[in-house]
Amino acid sequence: MKSSVMPSIVQMEEELLKQLVTEVKETVATDFQMRKTAKKPSFGTLDLWNIQRKKKSATLPFSRVI
Repeated sequence: MKSSVMPSIVQMEEELLKQLVTEVKETVATDFQMRKTAKKPSFGTLDLWNIQRKKKSATLPFSRVI
């Protein structure tokens, strides 16, 4: 077996650690506004009923228009 093992804890300088964990309070894009989207209609029971009413069945006889 190998006896050399990498340390599991990352070691870094104290000053560098302080720079990484300091809180930065910045405001970016203050004039940005979300675009208002129109509410989409929901798919309801009437839509399902229309789909079933319009679908063709394989058991019904084929009607021809002459």
